[in-house]
Amino acid sequence: MPAETRTTGRSPARRFGWRPDRLQGIRFRLGLAMAAALLPIFILSLIQTQADFRQQAEARRVELQLAAERSSASTKARLDSTQVLLRALSPAALGPYCTPRLSALVDDLEGYEGLYRVSPTGQAVCASGRDEGFRSGVAPAGQSGWFERLRAGEDMVVMRAPVDSDYPPALIVAIRAERPMGRFDGAMAAVIPLTTLQPDTRDPALPQGSETALTDGAGRLLTASDASAFQLSGGGDVAGWVERARNDGAAVFEARDSRGQRRDYAGAALAGGDLYVLISAPSPGLLSWARLNPIGALLLPLGAWLTAFAAVMLLSERLFIRWLDYLERVAAIYAKGRFSVRPIQAMNAPSEIRVMARTLDEMAEAITVRDRSLTDSLAEKDALMREIHHRVKNNLQIISSLLSMQQRAVADASAKAALGDTRQRIS
Repeated sequence: MPAETRTTGRSPARRFGWRPDRLQGIRFRLGLAMAAALLPIFILSLIQTQADFRQQAEARRVELQLAAERSSASTKARLDSTQVLLRALSPAALGPYCTPRLSALVDDLEGYEGLYRVSPTGQAVCASGRDEGFRSGVAPAGQSGWFERLRAGEDMVVMRAPVDSDYPPALIVAIRAERPMGRFDGAMAAVIPLTTLQPDTRDPALPQGSETALTDGAGRLLTASDASAFQLSGGGDVAGWVERARNDGAAVFEARDSRGQRRDYAGAALAGGDLYVLISAPSPGLLSWARLNPIGALLLPLGAWLTAFAAVMLLSERLFIRWLDYLERVAAIYAKGRFSVRPIQAMNAPSEIRVMARTLDEMAEAITVRDRSLTDSLAEKDALMREIHHRVKNNLQIISSLLSMQQRAVADASAKAALGDTRQRIS
């Protein structure tokens, strides 16, 4: 181990305040590995989510078409009942009391603006009493399109009444009247306000945000619960959708409204080719579908990923990180020269951590034994040095004594002085 590491217990980078990037840690790498392992599951989940979205979007369009057909059936029943009423009134609409009779029916029956008996020349010979007069297009009706169609042989005609500022928008429902030999004998007509025929948007079977409308045979808008839903982006409207539906073979189409919202449209016929019901509902985009299906589309995959990530973080902390921190603290104590501390707590750690702790313990034991051996060797060397010093001192003392004896035995003064000088040097 380098000297500077032994004295500080930390690497130079740690001593200067820099710590390894956490992105290189065990937990991050385990989390990255877990994310990579879950990647195929996320891909399959996205594929399944897209498939489910397409399937439910198609099912939703089918439901919208069925809702349009249900709405058209209820409205068509109203038109059929009007046709039955007109046929029942046709023979009795020529008597002297036909006007009060038709007026009483309009007052008693809900949803009728007026009832009329029209002659073969287009004149109203009997009508429900109205002080303001006849609605435009009903009488005289000699040049009206619906009257000409009845004269040409059609049994029933449904068409929008001409726009009249004195009256609300309405439909003219007319049937052909015939004499016993089949000769054209005029028509029976009823005027029905469009508001009474429009499907109810409060129907719980309709998708949320649905709007309803009635169109004529050319696809032109007659009435709508919200006209902006049937105004398409670019300033146009849904005119012509009937023709497009015939060409495409389906009465369901998708478009953007004037507000830029993508919507689904579904239509159904009410009375032959004269009147259609059209229903519009917001298209469920992928994100909105995910909001409608949060568990399968979002929460379940996200919950699985978060659970796996939390498990990685918690288990890595519980199983590895805290034990590595513990061993790092023990190693720092060893670096300061204190080998009495042993990693006993690591005996409860995983086997790999226990192996590392056992290795640190064996290293500390080996260093302790080595230090004890070195200390004993130094003590023995010190004792030997003291013994050698003592013996040398004794030998020099003997030599000094011998020189002292020789000095006393010498009579020559110069020799005696040389022996004394030598003895002094030895001392």
